Amino acid sequence: MPEPADPVGPGDAAEQRETAYELLRRGHELLNGRHNAQAAVVLERAALAEPGKGSILEALARAYYNSGQHARAAETFAALLEVDPSAHYGHLGLGLSLERLGRMSEARTHLRLAVAMNPASATYRRALERVESRVG
Repeated sequence: MPEPADPVGPGDAAEQRETAYELLRRGHELLNGRHNAQAAVVLERAALAEPGKGSILEALARAYYNSGQHARAAETFAALLEVDPSAHYGHLGLGLSLERLGRMSEARTHLRLAVAMNPASATYRRALERVESRVG
């Protein structure tokens, strides 16, 4: 009796064997090409393969933010900050995500932290000034 056919095609099997690093690299390539929603799908797989990995969480949060998924971006930036509370970019991303969600007071807190951690960044300062002008 012949063996049953493998339901996973050759391309699918190769994708299933990708390491978290390979998925992260591919996710970065998609981000660089501005294919943010596709990057999010790839980076979600990387995050499943390596839970709690800061570099993956940061890239995934960026993909969510850049694809307009601000609630998911906020959740993922918050997860990054649980792993690395000193990640100034994580505070910036969470602040920007919260701003997009209309949560200005919370956004200001994280943007203040980002500026305090990286005072040389004009981008961080401008984001904080914008939010502070809206909070009053």
